[in-house]
Amino acid sequence: MSIRITPLTDPHLAPSGRRLAWLAADADELPVGSAFLRLLSRPGQRHRAEVDIRVHRSERRGRVGSRLLDSATAAAREDGRRCLFAQAEADSPGDHFLAARGFRAVLTMLHTRLSLADTDTAALHEAAARPHPGYRLESWRGTVPAHLATTFADSRRAMDDMPMDDADYGTVAWDVESVVAAARAVADRGDVLHTVVAIDTADDSVAGFTELVVPGDGEGDAQHYGTGVLPEHRGHGLGRWMKAESIRQARQTYPDLKGLLTDTAAGNAPMRSINTDLGYTPTHTVLTYQLDL
Repeated sequence: MSIRITPLTDPHLAPSGRRLAWLAADADELPVGSAFLRLLSRPGQRHRAEVDIRVHRSERRGRVGSRLLDSATAAAREDGRRCLFAQAEADSPGDHFLAARGFRAVLTMLHTRLSLADTDTAALHEAAARPHPGYRLESWRGTVPAHLATTFADSRRAMDDMPMDDADYGTVAWDVESVVAAARAVADRGDVLHTVVAIDTADDSVAGFTELVVPGDGEGDAQHYGTGVLPEHRGHGLGRWMKAESIRQARQTYPDLKGLLTDTAAGNAPMRSINTDLGYTPTHTVLTYQLDL
């Protein structure tokens, strides 16, 4: 089969990076596959790129995916990237394709879902209301309030030691400008970012945070983003406390919301335990693959 690969211009520019794209078409000019390459631009992540390849089911095993991957890999090398990442659901065609093309599995992410209709309301309220001496909870929608902006940005380093197995992800240095930009990006696509933080009452600084992105119409499933507690504040149950409050607020604020989605590294035993305790159940497993360039 004759396949033509056409590079495309992706107008999407984001503070975290830029994207390149390719379209695969057959002899009749019908699209049969696509590839997007994300070139990360934040300090600490400029060594890597991420590729997402999609091929029409009927065109698989015809080297469409291989040719798209070749184009993306060449572009990543030309841009000076050290490694290329891709994701695939476990035991899917993409999983087998990446393994056959020299990628190695470096991280396993366990995806789970909380059905809001099935939550134990009394237990949830009890968990959220339980006192934690030396700490209090605060929350907001959208952009972080000015009086918390500096310590909230600093609290993002709580994610730096998150178990990432063998993945060469690097780290991101967050500042006020970048956390504001991230919140703005969520708002620009029509969604709502909810944040719950634990405050150290000794100095009113942010000790930990959890984020939830809710669809703009308040329906369907919301997606948890990061949850982290600074190393110096761990061991006080803050992660479970914040997440319980986030769930409580979601139920109260969005009555038409059906569930909450989250993904956790298989090696992150503390967060997996919190999710299980709060009622999240497994949905699927996603593998992150890495190709060293």
